[in-house]
Amino acid sequence: MNKTLAAALAGAAVTLLVATGCSEDNDAEVREWAGSLCDRIQPELKKRDQANLAISEATSEKDPRKVQEADARAFGEISEAYTAMSKAVNKVGAPPVDDSKNTHGGAVTELQQVAAAYADLQKQVEDLDVKDQAAFAEGLRELAGEAEKISKSGDEALNKLQAGEVGEALAEQQGCQKSKAKPSQKA
Repeated sequence: MNKTLAAALAGAAVTLLVATGCSEDNDAEVREWAGSLCDRIQPELKKRDQANLAISEATSEKDPRKVQEADARAFGEISEAYTAMSKAVNKVGAPPVDDSKNTHGGAVTELQQVAAAYADLQKQVEDLDVKDQAAFAEGLRELAGEAEKISKSGDEALNKLQAGEVGEALAEQQGCQKSKAKPSQKA
C-alpha cells in the first residue's frame, strides 16, 4: 500500500474510532488480526512484485521465446500469489469489526477471480505465435492492457479490507506495505 493511501486510511480510521467510541480491547484485536493477515500475505506480495519486475525486465529481451517464457512464468507466479492471498484472507477470517463478514467474503472471492484471470493470461501468452514477431508483439500489447486491468482489480480487492479501523491497523503492519521492487538499470 502506498504511503498516501496508508495515511488517508489511517486518518479515516482515527475519525471512525473517535466517532464510534471503539475500545482499546477491540483496537488490540483489530491490530492482532491485521498482523496475522499481513504476516501471511507478505511473501505473496513480494512474489507478485518480483514477477511484475520480471515482466518489466523481459521487455528488453530480443528473443520472443524468452519473452514468452518469462511472461508466462511471471503470470503463473502472480496467479499463485493471489491464490495464496485469497487462502490467507479466508484463513484469518473477517476482521473483528462490525459488518465485516460481507467485505471479507467479497475480498476472498475477488482475489480468487484475480488469480484465475492471471492463470488465463499465462495460457494466452503461451499460445502466442513467436514465429510471427508482429503478431506476437501485438498480442503482448493486448495482454499488457489486460494485465493492467487485472492488477487494478487485485488492488481493489485488497483495498476492500482496508476500510475504517482495519485500514489503520493494516497501514501500521510492515507486511502490508507495498514493496519497493524496481527494475535494475541496464547499461
